[in-house]
Order: sequence, then structure tokens, then C-alpha cells
Amino acid sequence: MFKHASKLLLVVGLTGAIAITGCSSGSSDESASGGTVGDQVKHKIVGIDPGAGLMKQTEKAMADYELSDWKLVEGSSAAMAAALDKAYKNEEPIIVTGWTPHWMFAKYDLKYLEDSKGSFGQDEEIHTIVRNGLKEDAPSAYFMLDRFEWTPDEMAVVMNAVADGTKAEEAAAQWVEANADKVDAWVKDLPQESGKKLKLAFVAWDSEIASTNVVKQVLEQRLGYKVEMLQVEAGPMWAGIANSSADAMAAAWLPTTHQDYYDKYQGQFEDLGANLVGTKLGLVVPSYMEINSIEDLKTK
Repeated sequence: MFKHASKLLLVVGLTGAIAITGCSSGSSDESASGGTVGDQVKHKIVGIDPGAGLMKQTEKAMADYELSDWKLVEGSSAAMAAALDKAYKNEEPIIVTGWTPHWMFAKYDLKYLEDSKGSFGQDEEIHTIVRNGLKEDAPSAYFMLDRFEWTPDEMAVVMNAVADGTKAEEAAAQWVEANADKVDAWVKDLPQESGKKLKLAFVAWDSEIASTNVVKQVLEQRLGYKVEMLQVEAGPMWAGIANSSADAMAAAWLPTTHQDYYDKYQGQFEDLGANLVGTKLGLVVPSYMEINSIEDLKTK
């Protein structure tokens, strides 16, 4: 009798343990999932500088996809990258505003969320814009800037070096030295204009830091200019070119990101065309997140 009772108690105990384990496992899974994607990231999208074209496009996307309970967090490209790095190392969910080319796509396994409504527009180009009259005042600089063009892969070399700790000016100088043939084509038959001053305006995006530093190195090393770099927001950058307080920029994202400024100051600048093609804007997440489209943010 005692033996039978002991066996019965053992079976009941094991059954209870299995039940408890099952409940514990279910709770753990639910906790790990953290509910919806919105719950996991506290309905926040990590953005960059307020007023940036990318922020404006993200606000449009949030309206288009009816993400009224989401918040776009303002900051800077550096703060966004730091938040992404922290989340990625811990395999935590995060949604950021992103663009290509950017070094983070080489460092992390990331993906763009599909934009079925086209809120972020078509793929863009980065244009070189100069003030009116630069051709007459500094012809060598004008023609060098007109010839300046490179690829996303070439830009990535400079961006990755900076991301790894090299100063932007040093990374640009190294690239210029390693790509002498390409640089030679930019300055071919252009006379030196030693000591002449130029001001280059740029926004603090990693891509524009790379391109503007490369242009600075070429203008100084090959053509003798004294170049001052002006880091500003997008609005002041365009205004500076329009009112001639800046001479040039290699940082105009068109036809979407900076289109409002392009239209506003039309006639007060000269567009020298694209210096890089193949850019992209959108919402970016680590590839380990089980979400694929902006549309899913409403339901997942």
C-alpha cells in the first residue's frame, strides 16, 4: 500500500513539475518576445538631426502608415549610430532612420523595411552645388568640383576608416593618395590658385563628412586653395550657398531629401550634377528582427 502511494505521489510530483516547467517556458517565451515590435522598442524610431530631410521623410512615412502612436526621436547621426551599436551588441530590437551609403551597413547585418507606399521616395543622387559666380572667381575649383564624382564603395572606404577611429581629414588624405589616378582626372590641366580661400558647407552625415574632406584635400594638395569647412544644418547650408557666404557643397541629396531647399533657392546657385549615384533612405532594423515592412509596425 505504501509503495503504491509512493508511486502515486511520485507521478503526481513529476506531472506537477512538468506543468510548472511548461508554464514557466511559456512565460519566458512571452517575456522574450516582449509583445509587439512597437512594445519592444517603446514605439520609438531613433532619428537624427531635427530638420534633416530624412526626418521629414520619416514623419511623412509615419503619417502615410498611420503610426500615430509612434514617436520619432530627434538627435544626431552619431547618437543614432551609438544607439544602434548598443542594441546590436545585445541583440535587442531597434528601429532607426538610415541611409546608404553609410558605414553601419558594412559593420552590422541590417535591412531596410519595405516601403510599399513610397513615402521615402525613389533612390537619390548626391549633387555638387556651387554659388553663382564661382566659375569666374575660382575657375580651377569650379572645374575640379564639376569633375568630382565617385562611387558608394569608394566613399565607404573613407567612412569605414573614420568609423574605426581615423580622423576624417587623415582618412580623406589616405584615400586621395591611394586613388591618385582618379584624382588626376579631376584636376587635369587646371592651374594652381595658391592661397585663394574657399568655404565648403556640409551637414554632419557620415557620407558628407567623407566627401567634403576628400574635396578639401584635393583642392588644397593639388590646386593650392585654403579651404574652410563649415558644418551646418541643411537649411543654413543651402542658404549659405544662395547668399554666397559659402562657396560650394558636395552634399545635396536630390530629388527628395533637399528638394524644398532646391526649389526655395532656385536661381541662386548652380547645380553641377551628381557626384554619387545609388543612395537610399528609409527605416532600418537589424536583420535578426522578424519584421520586413513599415506596414508591419501597425500590427507586429
